This record gives sequence, structure tokens and C-alpha cells, in this order.
Amino acid sequence: MNVNQSAPPVPPFGQPQPVYPGYHQSSYGGQPGPTAPHIPYGAYNGPVPGYQQTPPQGVSRAPPSSGPPPASTAQAACGQAAYAQLGQGDVQNGPSSTVQMQRLPGSQPFGSPLAPVVSQPAVLQPYGPPPTSAQVTAQLAGMQISGAAAPAPPPSGLGYGPPTSLASASGSFPNSGLYGSYPQGQAPPLSQTQGHPGVQPPQRSALPLASSFTPPSSGGPRMPSMTGPLLPGQGFGGPPVSQPNHVSSPPPQALPPGTQMTGAPGPPPPMHSPQQPGYQLQQNGSFGPARGPQPNYGSPYPGAPAFGSQPGPPQPLPPKRLDPDAIPSPIQVIEDDRNNRGSEPFVTGVRGQVPPLVTTNFLVKDQGNASPRYIRCTSYNIPCTSDMAKQAQVPLAAVIKPLARLPPEEASPYVVDHGESGPLRCNRCKAYMCPFMHCVNDGMVCFSRYFQHLDHTGKRVDAYDRPELSLGSYEFLATVDYCKNNKFPSPPAFIFMIDVSYNAIRTGLVRLLCEELKSLLDFLPREGGAEESAVRVGFVTYNKVLHFYNVKSSLAQPQMMVVSDVADVFVPLLDGFLVNVNESRAVITSLLDQIPEMFADTRETETVFAPVIQAGMEALKAAECAGKLFLFHTSLPIAEAPGKLKNRDDRKLINTDKEKTLFQPQTGAYQTLAKECVAQGCCVDLFLFPNQYVDVATLSVVPQLTGGSVYKYACFQAENDQERFLSDLRRDVQKVVGFDAVMRVRTSTGIRAVDFFGAFYMSNTTDVELAGLDGDKTVTVEFKHDDRLNEESGALLQVAGQRQGPGRKCGMSVSGYKKAAGKRVRSGERGLAEELVTSIDVAETNVFFYPRLLPLTKSPIESTTEPPAVRASEERLSSGDIYLLENGLNLFLWVGASVQQGVVQSLFSVASFSQITSGLSVLPVLDNPLSKKVRGLIDSLRAQRSRYMKLIVVKQEDKLEMLFKHFLVEDKSLSGGASYVDFLCHMHKEIRQLLS
Repeated sequence: MNVNQSAPPVPPFGQPQPVYPGYHQSSYGGQPGPTAPHIPYGAYNGPVPGYQQTPPQGVSRAPPSSGPPPASTAQAACGQAAYAQLGQGDVQNGPSSTVQMQRLPGSQPFGSPLAPVVSQPAVLQPYGPPPTSAQVTAQLAGMQISGAAAPAPPPSGLGYGPPTSLASASGSFPNSGLYGSYPQGQAPPLSQTQGHPGVQPPQRSALPLASSFTPPSSGGPRMPSMTGPLLPGQGFGGPPVSQPNHVSSPPPQALPPGTQMTGAPGPPPPMHSPQQPGYQLQQNGSFGPARGPQPNYGSPYPGAPAFGSQPGPPQPLPPKRLDPDAIPSPIQVIEDDRNNRGSEPFVTGVRGQVPPLVTTNFLVKDQGNASPRYIRCTSYNIPCTSDMAKQAQVPLAAVIKPLARLPPEEASPYVVDHGESGPLRCNRCKAYMCPFMHCVNDGMVCFSRYFQHLDHTGKRVDAYDRPELSLGSYEFLATVDYCKNNKFPSPPAFIFMIDVSYNAIRTGLVRLLCEELKSLLDFLPREGGAEESAVRVGFVTYNKVLHFYNVKSSLAQPQMMVVSDVADVFVPLLDGFLVNVNESRAVITSLLDQIPEMFADTRETETVFAPVIQAGMEALKAAECAGKLFLFHTSLPIAEAPGKLKNRDDRKLINTDKEKTLFQPQTGAYQTLAKECVAQGCCVDLFLFPNQYVDVATLSVVPQLTGGSVYKYACFQAENDQERFLSDLRRDVQKVVGFDAVMRVRTSTGIRAVDFFGAFYMSNTTDVELAGLDGDKTVTVEFKHDDRLNEESGALLQVAGQRQGPGRKCGMSVSGYKKAAGKRVRSGERGLAEELVTSIDVAETNVFFYPRLLPLTKSPIESTTEPPAVRASEERLSSGDIYLLENGLNLFLWVGASVQQGVVQSLFSVASFSQITSGLSVLPVLDNPLSKKVRGLIDSLRAQRSRYMKLIVVKQEDKLEMLFKHFLVEDKSLSGGASYVDFLCHMHKEIRQLLS
């Protein structure tokens, strides 16, 4: 309709508005409707007659028209119909009912609540002539117009019944337009009713503030201010609005006469971001459904008809978005397991019982099955047949950790000594004695020396006196028949092999390492409660040639011997190369002081690698002992020698079919060398310090096959990376380790071991050969069916192995589990990741594939417990908080851009967020509760992992944030792929298709 067009002169019908003096109201569409007698009923949100009214205070809202005010106000007579039959939000079609509807009394103030209260009688606004074009123009000048909006119908909240008089009440809304009713028998549109079941239109934009309007120049009367209780969420001095905040804006210019207001239906754009704090979202009243669109505003939601304009095409509803909190949550599963199973000990004697998760702190009581710390399976109830297993698609495997560390509350495995005859075994399958062996013929199995009577249940009466008959895990001393070459082994040796090329000297690596070894040699591993370690040590330096050192205790100064023939390496000395630390302390200290000075001026950049390992292995062979080589290497071995490598860092192969060749060894020479090391019991730990490309896929072959580890420190600088390097070195030297070990997995009838994964070598299909085995290494075994399982007896698994400890003893470990199967850990294809994934345990695999995200500023500072983790998704991040992400290799401290200044000062000792150094790896040591708590949490997390996790501070919207977001695994990856929610939706769709 044209804004300058006068309202049609029709009989008044509907509820008159007390704030529009002299304004005639027509029925909807200009059609007259039926009449009905007045029924006393309270005005919408209005008080009982005799409510209190105050004169306007301060700046009030402009009147809707510039017409003259009423000459006088009349007091409503007793029994006057001062209330409408239907309140706002009630809908009635056809004749009115005589049943009175009960409403809650209330009043809505629109003036200052501090105004003095004056008791006045209720007044009725008389009808007047329709407004003129000038009055309509003046009314528009006092309205807040945001963008072009199509004409809209009157609000649907008021009744559609017969005309009644409406008393002036405190629930009226300014600028509410024409109020009319539908003709009898005609239903209102859907968008104009109370609302469709299940569909709630969005809130409209806010009405303008009174302070943002300028009264028209015509001098019309102001709206009277009302007093009464405030609406919930309503502020002082204005009406309730649907905006988060109130912001005053300059009054819009009045439209010239004849201007046609057009535009697509819909609400005006919001004035503020919904995240901005302020007033609550409200409806057009203190209660009841939301009212319809206001005049000159679009429809309340897309698709609703806008009367007075041409209806547009129907718009589809937006697709429903799946609530991330409604999908399965790994975090919730972890928390539930901690709460439900962390307080009671786990008893292993129950058949088919699933142990607590690795993220739960729990104690274990061994009652016949192996502790889950030694053997953890993927399933503790496995299918009886292979066909059922194929249909279930559940991997059947076990993750075995023979030298797992136990908490102080749990006892170490008992050691059994059967004397010269050795451990008892089954003559048929060669399995060792365990609680699941059955005794027949009154206890006389086939071991006459092991005879004992049975009780009434068929068990031996001494079953609980013998660890091998009552425990799932135990150790026994092996006889000489179980040792290599039928003789007890010699004490092992550690050989430190140090790269002294130009790169190693320039970065400060050599000097730092030599200083650390002076004190670290006092903490070599010991056998049992020995006063000193039996491990012997030796030292080699190298670049293009090798330097052996004689550190015999009888010498005053160490002696150096050079081996320049790297094509055919030999050991130049036997006596004095491997020595006892305590006996040769002075000579060793002198050597470590001289090495950095001897090579301080070197300019040699080329290095060898394979000859270094060959020399160390030959030294152990000459000493007739097993041991470990600690290699500290800096660059790609390009010197002319066996094992020489070329730079194959070809970027053109990335994302092609040939890319996989970059992650495979260049040559088979290193695999051959690894086999020789395994045969000698020579384990290799490699510490890499590259400044440019090094072929990790090739250099890691020997450590991978010998049970060793690979540590990489790219672009190493002593002042920045020394804490991480020294921590890894100390842990690697001091941890419990076994040498020259052999392990075999035996199963009961029905299943068999078919595949093995880990840091070891296998010369056949059954024996797992480990040159070295420490407490961090695992072996994963996959099983398959070869026959039908007996449901009564179930499936049994026994792991037995023999090893040489740090001393002279040769021991064997036996662990068994009944009704067991386990998880296959798939190896990676990328160098270091392959070595890690195949040998780390389940606890570290958990954080490696699903990093932990811990909010640091949401829990109380005085709390000493670890904060609960949140899901690894960007949606969980808040710019006002700080988060710590752990993935087993690194720690990321993410700092939001809106973090409070006091938090920044307490944690980083800087004044603002912009002054935080991105990429910072060490937090300042500050004497305040927050700093102590965060640093203590970081130290606690590092102590739980086998490797030192480097700290990286990441600021929001910084370039390092891309690296941080890579570990938010529930989101879409940067290289594509579905998010966690998308994946679950896809799986749900596929399952529904299969079921249908």
C-alpha cells in the first residue's frame, strides 16, 4: 500500500489503541465484521482498573501521529467494558464465546521506574478521524527503518472477536500499526496465528529506543509513561526488545510523499552480533507466543506471507544441523570409565571381563589371567567360528608389553626357581605351567617330581602356594640350556658414538653431550638391588673416519686410535675399550673434556653411518656380550662408504603414485646390517639432529629391527632444544632393558597367531627376536581362526620369552590370558611415525590418534586435579580461554585473543596478548598460583610419556595455528576428508541402506 494513502473510511471494528489518540481502526481488509456485547476482561498485560500511572519523565517516544490530543479524559464508569474479550496471542474465528479466559495480571512499564507514582483512574481513548498523509509521514519519521521492508499485516496476537473498548494499559506497544480482525468464518494465515506446532518463528529485530527518536515538529502529545513491575530481562527506561543490546541511532529521514516502500519480506538485519552481551531475547509481551510482524517490517521468518504485497515463492526450510553433543563422545566414554571403574581394583580371574580403559587409573589383582598392563586385547569375547568373525569384522589381536612398568601399589611378578631341571612345560605343545593346565590321575601328570594331591574341586592343594598355578604373570630363572651357546651371558655394554662433523660442533651438540655424560654415567641400569651397575661403557667419535678411545683405568690420559678404512671396519683394540665406569672414572672424565676441544676447528661436513654401526657391533662381538649403541648423528651420510645415501627429497613426487617410494629404504644394505646386529644382541638407538633433509626411512631401519628407538631434533640449537634432548637421553639410558631376547606366542586349539607388528626381527614365522627390549616397547599379534572354538574352554593365549638382564642373569617371562583377542596397530608409512606407531603402547597410541585438549582457565586455580578434557574440535575453543593440547610428541599451549590481561600477566609475564612470543617453548617461572599450576600440569603430562613433549605456544590467528588445528581430529582435515560428525552421518546412512 502507498504510505500516503488514507485509510478507508470503514466502521471501527477491533481493539482501539490507547496510544493512538484520534486514530480510527478498521477491520482487517476493510471488511466490516459482526458485533458482540462487551464483556469485562482485562486488557492485555494490563492491571485491574485503578492502576497507577505516572506522568512522562525525560525523553519519551514520539507519538505516532501529529493529530490533536483528546480534549479531555473521562473516567470509566463502574461496569464499563474496559477489557477486551481475547488477549494478545489468543485466536478466535467466528462468533465470540461468553466464557471468560483467565489471564495472569501484570503490567509493563515504559517509562522511568524512578518517576513518582500518582494514582489516576483508567481513561478511554476516543475515536477520531483517520490520519492524513501528513500525519502518516510524520509517523514514519519517528520510526526506526532498517533497510527496505515490504508492508506487513497487523500483529496476529490480538483477538479476532467482536469490537470492544480497550482501557489504557501498560502493555501497549508503540508503532504497532493497525489492529483489525478477520471476518467471521475466515481463518487467519498460518503465520499470523499462535504458531504451528513444533515451529517457532525467530525473534524480530528490536524496537527503537525512546531516546533514539525525535518528537515531530507538529507538537503532538507524548505517550504517557506507565509504571509497574519490569519484564524479565527488561531494562529501565524502554520497552522489551528482541535485540541483545540497545544502541541509539540517529532518527531516519521522513519519506517524501508518494514514496512506495517495497522490498522482500523478512525481518530487518540485526543491529548487533548475537554473541554480544546485553538484554535477553524477548517476545512482544511478558508471556505467550510471539506476536506477528510489525507494520513496515517483513514477515517474522522466511516463507511467511506478507499481506499488502505480492506473495513470494516458498522458501525451503534450512537443513537440520546435527548437534555435536548428541553424537558419541570419546571424552564422555573416558570420563564415565574413570568414574565407574577407577575406585575398585580390577580382578583378572573373571572370564571374558573387559578391563578398564588405559586412561583410567586402576589397580590390578592377578587371579589367573595376565594383567592388562602386560596383555591388552581388542576383544575379550571372540566368535567361535571364522565365518562369525568375518561377519563381525572385529580385529582379533593382542598388544603385548612384556616389561611394562607397574604402579607402586602393585607387586612385581613373582620369580620362580625350579632349580637345575628348569621350568615345567607340556611335552606336546611346549607350553609352560599355568593355572589353566588340568591335572589328571590324582595329580600325577607326567612330572613325578611335581606330584601333589587334589582337593574336592579337582585343584591341587598347593595351587595358591605356587605362582605358576595361581597367577597369570610370573618369571622364572632359566637354566644354562636356555642361554645362547649354552653358557651364561656376560654383562652388557653401552657404546656412545658421537658425530663430530662441522654441523655437530657448530650447534653445540658435542659440548652439551659430553658435559651431560659426565653425570649420566652414574645412573646406568642395575640388576635388582645391586649397589653399582654391571654395564660397561665405550666411546667412539666419527665424521668421515672413526676414532676409538682407550680409557683403561691404568692410563693417565685416554688414547685415540683412528680407523680410516671405513669399507672394511675393524676394532683396533680390545682391552681398554669397554670398561667399568667406576674403575675408569678419571680417564672417562678427561676424555669427555677433551673431545669438544679436539674437534673445535673442524671443517669436515661429510659423515658415514653404516660403518659406525658395523664397528659398534664388531666391538660387542669381540667382547662376547650384548649391548646398545647410542648414535648421535647430524646429516645425510654422503661420504664414500658402505651405506652411502643420496638426497631424494623430490617435491615433484608428492601426491603422485611414486610418493610412497620416499618412505621406503633406499637400499637393502641396512636391513642386512640389522640382521647381523640382532644375531649379536646389538640394539641401536638413534638420535638425529638434521638441519636439512635426512633419509629417516632408511636410517631408521636398523633401530626398528633391533628393538631400538629413533629421536629426531630438527634444526637443533643447544640453547633452545637442550632440555628436550637431555630429558630423552636420560630416560633412554636409565630405563630397564633386556638384551638378546626371544619371544613366542602360543594359543589353544581354534586360533593361531598370523601376523606380528613392532620393533623386532623374525627369522621364521613363530619366534620374535629382539636384540633389545625395554619397558616402552610393545609387540602386537594378530590372530585368526583355524578351527571352531569350544565355548566351554574358550580361547587361551600364552606369551613366553627369555631375555638377558643388565646383569648376568638369564630370565624368562610367562603371561597368559583366557578368552583373549586383540587390536592390530597398523604401521605408518612415514619414517619416524612408522617406528613410533608400531611399537608404542595403547596409552600412547590413544593420545597419538586422539589428542587430549585440556582447558586451563575454566577450572579453579586452587584445584590440584587435572582439568577434564574437551573434544578435539575448533568449536570447543573459546577466545577468552587457554587450552593445552597433548598428542604424545608435543604440547601446544593455545592462547585466545580475548584472554584477560591478568591471566596473560600471570602466565607469560607480559602486559598484553600482542606481546606474547609465538612459538615460545619454555614458560617463565613465576611465583603465582596460575603459573605454578600450568607448569605443574605440563611436568605431569611429560612424566606420563616415553618421550619428552616439546611445548609450543600458539596464539589465536597466528601462523602456527594451522599446525595446532591439524591435531583437532574431529574437524575436517586441511587436505580434505570428512569430519567426525560427517563420518558418523555417512555410516548411519550406509547402515540404514543395508537394513532397508
